[in-house]
Amino acid sequence: MHTLTLKIEDKIYDKFSWLLKHFNNSEIEILDKTEYISDDEYLKSIQGMEKSIIDASNEPMENYVTADKLDW
Repeated sequence: MHTLTLKIEDKIYDKFSWLLKHFNNSEIEILDKTEYISDDEYLKSIQGMEKSIIDASNEPMENYVTADKLDW
């Protein structure tokens, strides 16, 4: 089964919901009905995240490690 996130215009939401209700629960399951927020808004909503990103962007370049040097 695939998971898909959609942003649906308010004016067609009722029609789209009507369509989804015509599928069996084993075919389509509505997981969450939250309001859409942008990635930026989401990150700012996490306490301390904005400061963490700003602090990381101020790190000296010599402290950075390239992806090929990471120990995965």
